[in-house]
Amino acid sequence: MTAPHQDAPGPIKVLLVDDHRVVRAGLTAILNESGRVEVVAEAADGGAALELLRDQDRRESLDVVLMDLQMAPGLDGVSAIKAMREAGVDLPVLVLTTYETDADIVAAMSAGAQGYLLKDATDAELIGAVERVAQGRRALSPQVADRLVDRLSDPLPQLSPRELEILEALAKGKTNREIAQEAFVSEATVKTHLVHIYSKLGVDSRTSAVAVALEKRLIRSR
Repeated sequence: MTAPHQDAPGPIKVLLVDDHRVVRAGLTAILNESGRVEVVAEAADGGAALELLRDQDRRESLDVVLMDLQMAPGLDGVSAIKAMREAGVDLPVLVLTTYETDADIVAAMSAGAQGYLLKDATDAELIGAVERVAQGRRALSPQVADRLVDRLSDPLPQLSPRELEILEALAKGKTNREIAQEAFVSEATVKTHLVHIYSKLGVDSRTSAVAVALEKRLIRSR
């Protein structure tokens, strides 16, 4: 974990990343009206956010990145967080999304997010979460915290981030070859992952694996 970015007095400076203009406008109004947080830059997808962050002066003027997960057609949130970390950008990232599946939570936190908040959060919860990640602390919606506790207490072996990715691909109807190409692995590796997934979920087919994953909210419904 890096040192907190919010050391100087004044509002916390935020880069807001969301593909819906109306959502950005609403979030900007909520945060700016608090007097404790100020949206100083916006981006419509992860790629645009990365372009902004390449400017050192702009990057150093920010305290927190508030990031949506699913952004179309541009770069999604998890990919953007990974790219930030690979480029050495250590700004704390607070994910703000509608999704609370294990696949989304694990992917975001594994990529390097410091917080994960759902979009049904109250104004006070949102502002408090921004403040916590700016101070170098974790910030999780209660539902998300519950999901993480459930993962720890579930008697079934836990699925790895890669296995969750493959489950999501199965739910989209993708073939082993398509999954292998997207993940840059061999088809044999995908088949090995499937064997492990089936064993962990106690199933013996792709259809059953997807059904159990949806029932347990490991992946999103399609």
